[in-house]
Amino acid sequence: MNKYQVAEKFVSINGEGQRAGELAVFIRFKGCNLNCGYCDTAWANEAECESEELSKEELLDYIRNTGVKNITLTGGEPLLREGMPELISAILEDPFYRVEIETNGSVDLTPYVLLPERPAFTMDYKLPGSGMEDKMLTDNLEKLTKRDTVKFVVGSRADMERALEVTEKYNLQGRTAIYFSPVFGRIEPAELVNFLAENKLNDMRVQIQMHKVIWEPDKRRV
Repeated sequence: MNKYQVAEKFVSINGEGQRAGELAVFIRFKGCNLNCGYCDTAWANEAECESEELSKEELLDYIRNTGVKNITLTGGEPLLREGMPELISAILEDPFYRVEIETNGSVDLTPYVLLPERPAFTMDYKLPGSGMEDKMLTDNLEKLTKRDTVKFVVGSRADMERALEVTEKYNLQGRTAIYFSPVFGRIEPAELVNFLAENKLNDMRVQIQMHKVIWEPDKRRV
């Protein structure tokens, strides 16, 4: 039986993505294969990070007991965990639930888009400021639909310009949701708004991490 290493689980609001502001059950899995310069959950990637080993049935029981229909699987990088397709399928057997995967853009989405009930993806594209752009699996961009989101976390003008290049190269505009999210404390959100206006970028959104505004930026379990 698969056991999943869970760094934390809690109910809060989605702080970003298409369901920002809605209640969600968060399951944060331990471990990541990237090391982004602005990572705000680096603690969950450390080998000594405390975690629970939970079975699929234990996670399903927790989810059911919350009474919340939005389920966000996050990390770290959740798609590194063995048995993830089985967990997603088990959750989505009940049509009450909606599953969103927060993924870093470096793991192949193919096994997940082929599931009988497909989750939604909020997929990062790591820009130069992250130091991880060379790890991006660009084939994933072809798999995104209007129910999914590509998120560009930007920390500079150069990041914004690169995000626009990627959007145009892979014909993302109108095919999936596109979000520009500022690196907290590194760039003013107004700069992103000005960039969208300068380039007449319709159907793209600036999104601030809502949970960092409501609570302290480093607060966990929110």
